This record gives sequence, structure tokens and C-alpha cells, in this order.
Amino acid sequence: MFPLEKIKQAQKRISEVVVHTPFSYAPFLSEQSGVTVYLKKENLQMTGAFKLRGAFNKIASLSEAERSKGVVAASAGNHAQGVAYSAQHFGIKAVIVMPDSTPLTKINGVRYFGAEVILAGSNYDEAYAYATKYGEENGLVFVHPFEDDEVIAGQGTVALEILEAASDLDAVIVPVGGGGLISGIAAAVKGINPEIEVIGVSASGAPALKNSFDAKTPIDSLSVRTIADGIAVRDCSPVTLNYMLETVDTFITVDDNEIASGILFLLEKQKLVVEGAGAVGIAALLHKKLPHLTGKKVAVVLSGGNVDVTLLSVIIEKGLIKSNRKIKLTVTLVDKPGSLMQLTGLLRDLNANIVHIAYDRTSTDLDYGDANVTIHLETKGKEHQSEIIKVLHDNGYLSNEFH
Repeated sequence: MFPLEKIKQAQKRISEVVVHTPFSYAPFLSEQSGVTVYLKKENLQMTGAFKLRGAFNKIASLSEAERSKGVVAASAGNHAQGVAYSAQHFGIKAVIVMPDSTPLTKINGVRYFGAEVILAGSNYDEAYAYATKYGEENGLVFVHPFEDDEVIAGQGTVALEILEAASDLDAVIVPVGGGGLISGIAAAVKGINPEIEVIGVSASGAPALKNSFDAKTPIDSLSVRTIADGIAVRDCSPVTLNYMLETVDTFITVDDNEIASGILFLLEKQKLVVEGAGAVGIAALLHKKLPHLTGKKVAVVLSGGNVDVTLLSVIIEKGLIKSNRKIKLTVTLVDKPGSLMQLTGLLRDLNANIVHIAYDRTSTDLDYGDANVTIHLETKGKEHQSEIIKVLHDNGYLSNEFH
């Protein structure tokens, strides 16, 4: 098993740089899930994610001669920022290779710390292949995001902080991408208290490590597709898989809809901005994927908060529609003065707030003299929406398909 002492050494090495992030009770989530939940808020870490721990520990453990060469890394964003920050701390060169689809917020985050960014490949694994070749050609030290013992040791310090705050946990829930975080956390947890269950959660759109864990042998996937870009890893790491098979008790997946609801729940109920990768544990609890935890005391690692703002806006919009707080309707009016006023008057009387309206009289589907009006309304739940639809239907604005 991965040595606990190595993780304790990492904790001493990184203590002056890495933030000891908050660990606190989550009342709304506990009530919703039936589980006593505590959140380890690595989204509030320096650089916005736990990755700083492993990256800093790795670079700090290099010799002066190795550090003087500079470092290179491949990352979808969080490891990149951790490496860039650490390189800046030691005053050395850093080159980060990121997939073409990396959100701008993560690219800018890396550049902010003075690293050079190269965009290459459509996913992490293609960026990784480019970075390793680039490092060899330019004499740079490669800092792997998860397949490295010093990196894993740094990530394991998250568990040391959790267990310092709550030694009586029944389980720890950890996001899984490449497996570095859960390898380190599981090693620390099992080294201190083997009775605590370690649970991994990955995105169903990036199934390589889950499939490999179930089969107990490395199985790569052909492609990945998930909103949780921080854990969108296509290929399985034999190194982290072996560590996980020794120490991880349970491994499940959640889909993008469940991840999105987890992000929105944390934003609205816990006042926390968390990226897709960081929300998978919350998604698992909200959607009752771990029923055996009911009534137990559990820590959930929120691994990062570097969510793309554009994606967040889409998640919020869809969440409002799903929770019946927003509705979109298209009605047909006679295209003459006063028609629109009559419609909006009905909506005013129904206390429905119009947030967007579009008027179309040129569609080829319309009869001459008609116009389509598309309206986005803020509503107060399912009953309010039913009332709006009934009144519009009774007044001839909606067809039976809305009834």
C-alpha cells in the first residue's frame, strides 16, 4: 500500500504554501440526502483546486539541478494552475499543454501565474502525448497530474486534514478522474483508520477507470464526453488503478444531468461555486446512488471550483426550467395593434414575470396576418405554471398540446 509516511512528509513540505481549506457541516445536503455530510472545500484552495498540493510537493521534491531545467505538464486546467503557481514560487520555467477545448478561465488562470500555454489535442490524453514529447525535446522535467508518487502524496494531504477535523467518519467520497486524488486519500484513510469506507465517483462519460476497477485490469475508453472536464480522462493509469484496487471500497458513476444538479444545489443551497469534477460526490448523494450511507457520517471532497462561467450559466438556466421556476412558451397572435398588450395583460394578472420576449411575423409556418410571440417567464412552481397554461389555453393562445 502507498506509504502513509510519504503523505505526512508531503504535508510538512507544502504546509507554508497550501491553504488548510475549510471542513464544515452541510445542513441542507444532509437533510436532502439523509446522510450527515461534511464538505472538504478544496474549491477554496489556492488556484481553486486540490491539484496545487500534488504539483507543489512534486516540484519541491526535485533537486536544484532538476528544477533549473524547468517543468512541463499536461492538464485540462487545475493541475496546470498548480504547476504554474509552484513554478512561479520556485522561480523556474513552466510550459503547460492543454486540450483545445479547455475553458478560457483555466487558460487565463495558468497564464496569470507566468506559465507558457500550448493548446494541443482534443482531450487530456492527446495533450499528454504532446507534452511528453515536448518535454523530451526541450529538456524539461515532466510533472504528471496523477501517475507520480510525489503528486499522489501531495493529494493525500487532503485526507490528513479531514481526519484531523473528524476522526469518526464512516466514509469519504472522492471525485475520480486519473485516480491520483483518491489514491492519496485512500492511502491516508486506510493507513489511519481502515474501517472508514473510501468511495470513488466518476463521470459516466469518462468510464475508463471505473471499467478498469470493475474488471481489475486496465481498460482504456475510445472517447470521453462530460461537463466535468477536470475528470475527463480517456485512458486508465495502471499505477493509480493498482493503488485503488488495494484501498478503494466502492466506485460508482454519475451522469451529466446529475452532475449539473449537484453544481446548482451547491450554488443555491451551500453558496459554493464548484466545477463539475468537484460536484460528482454531491450528485451521488442527491440522486441516492449510495443508499447504504443513510444515517452515517460522511466527508465529501469538493475537489475544485474552476467552473467555466458560460457552462455555469447554461446549468442555471436549465435548472430553473427543470425546477418549474422558468417556462418558455410560444403563442400565435393576430398581428394588429393591441394584441400583444392583451397577452401581456393576462400574464400581468397571473403575476408571471416576463424576462424575454421575441416577436416573429415572417415565419413561413404562419398564416398571413399572424405573428408568433416567444416568451420566457419567471414562475413560482409547477402549480403556477399550470395556472398560466390553463388561462392562456382558455383564451385561445395555446393549443391542446400545452394542456
